[in-house]
Amino acid sequence: MTAAPVRLLLADDHPVVRAGLRAVLETEPGLVVAAEAATAEDAVALAAAGDVDVVLMDLQFGKGMGGAEATALITARPGAPRVLIVTTYDSDADILPAIEAGATGYVLKDAPPEDLAAAVRTAADGRTTLSPTVADRLMNRLRTPGTALTRRETEVLALVAEGLSNQAVGDRLHLTEGTVKSHLARVYAKLDVDSRTAAVATATDLGLIRR
Repeated sequence: MTAAPVRLLLADDHPVVRAGLRAVLETEPGLVVAAEAATAEDAVALAAAGDVDVVLMDLQFGKGMGGAEATALITARPGAPRVLIVTTYDSDADILPAIEAGATGYVLKDAPPEDLAAAVRTAADGRTTLSPTVADRLMNRLRTPGTALTRRETEVLALVAEGLSNQAVGDRLHLTEGTVKSHLARVYAKLDVDSRTAAVATATDLGLIRR
């Protein structure tokens, strides 16, 4: 008896990327691209329809919902498809929210085609698959937990890197300005710096926030 094919949903706002993923995956035996979504909102709706096994999810869409938020909504439903993050971003600020949202795997778009296909099959089986650079980041966090930034600290620093004031960061994250300052103080201590500029530069060099 032949096993049923693994049905895939490609969620990416770039048509060229979706076409490239389709071209790679449809040459693989047992994999079928069942649907495509150009927005995270569409990905959530299509995943909820129950006709796909694995969602290949980008993290950054244009306006509206992001990939991590969509992943959380998809995986919260009973019997949900697996979500495999396929993105160009490998900073802690990208990886951690996606993993916490329930992603089964995380691979980078420059992965060889055979690695991508293997990651899809692994995700379909409910097992975790991570790009080597992503696995290294997570291992480093486990080895040096005292210096690792929390998800909230990473969010605060990423917004500081965009040029937002403490007040604006607080407004965006629904925090008081005092709480934002407390988070930054802990960031400074962990990174051994004494200014916003130095914190952003150091965190960027370490791959904690996106360049």
